[in-house]
Amino acid sequence: MAAAGAGAGGGGGSSAALGDGGAIDYSVHEAWNEATNVYLLVVLASLALLVYARRNKRRIMRIFTLPPAAETPPEPNFYDSMKKIRLRQQLEMYSIARKYEQQQQQPPKQTESVQLSVE
Repeated sequence: MAAAGAGAGGGGGSSAALGDGGAIDYSVHEAWNEATNVYLLVVLASLALLVYARRNKRRIMRIFTLPPAAETPPEPNFYDSMKKIRLRQQLEMYSIARKYEQQQQQPPKQTESVQLSVE
């Protein structure tokens, strides 16, 4: 009986080990299921972002190109500089025309002023 008890005890021990192993296996399976759920969510989210990126590629690219454009907008600066250049040219032409008119109207005074400036 002691042998049977020992055998039963051994059997009980092995069944207890299987029971513990079953509990370990269950927790591993549960952790595996949760991990695969997380991976599945990550894969689905990345696929959704990929589809969104393909559909809205221009909008996304515009987000990345706006900061350089905001710092140095090429068109307004170009047109502003063109306006300033044109205005400067007009002022220069006006001043040249005024000097020419003054030279035509008062040639002796200019020579006197040149003489004064030389002296």
